[in-house]
Amino acid sequence: MAVDVNELMAKVGRIRILTNRLIDDELSGNYHSTFKGQGVEFDEVRPYEVGDDVRTIDWNVTARTGMPYIKRFSEERELTILFLVDVSGSQSYGSGGRTKAELAAEVTALLALTAIRNQDKVGLVLFSDRIVKYIPPRKGRDSVMRLAREVLAASDGAEGGTDIAEALKFLNGVQKRRAVVFLVSDFMTSGRAARPRESFERMICATARHHDMICVSVSDPAEGALPDAGLVELEDPETGDLVLVDTSSPRVRREFAARAAEDAEELARFFLKSGMDTLTLSTDRPYIDEVRALFKRRARKRR
Repeated sequence: MAVDVNELMAKVGRIRILTNRLIDDELSGNYHSTFKGQGVEFDEVRPYEVGDDVRTIDWNVTARTGMPYIKRFSEERELTILFLVDVSGSQSYGSGGRTKAELAAEVTALLALTAIRNQDKVGLVLFSDRIVKYIPPRKGRDSVMRLAREVLAASDGAEGGTDIAEALKFLNGVQKRRAVVFLVSDFMTSGRAARPRESFERMICATARHHDMICVSVSDPAEGALPDAGLVELEDPETGDLVLVDTSSPRVRREFAARAAEDAEELARFFLKSGMDTLTLSTDRPYIDEVRALFKRRARKRR
């Protein structure tokens, strides 16, 4: 389906206004204290002095000069923030005022704009069951709205399944230095070539050992419960498969709700066990308080 450029730009404009309004000194300050200083980079070598930590001795320089030298490190002056955003078929769903893709675009813009205000670089990887687009990290406010525009454009009429493991594999290939990675997805893998959940869980954990991973789960309330609407033909947005469902049956509604709750609990258990920071967002709720809470949780852990 062709993208309506005028509608797309109107959505991006609304996101620009919304995110600018949401960012204040508290949010920006919390971001800085939460993310800055997470990593260190090599600065220089200097002669060893009494009291220096012997673990910082540069043995190569020491061997060449015959005198002990140590490595000095400094706090990284800028961070690289990468958004890994799911634009598979299921992201185009929304039962209320916005789709999951629109929610993903909004929170990506909010976090990216906060990063840019703190002089960090932002980049984007869009994925479904393949890599849709890669935008290398860069600075500048214009790059923020481009990220939002690309998320919305890729999700407008999107189709295809979800391969989180492959997206993370691509990320690890293009981003060698440590980065802060926001993985934004509904974590639904129902495409025809979908891998078992364990596959992307293992890759998330592997990636988190190298990067600072934050998983952002986006959902819609209608995904957890079927309305009593009689016979309804449902389509899997990631495969195009159709199925006729009798939503007037209490048993069908119970089983649907139980399966949805089981999937949500399984994902929550994985996040808890992994120890990673997470954001759990829904299309029917404001998200700014959740973002503030994330920053505060991270700040407490650092202290």
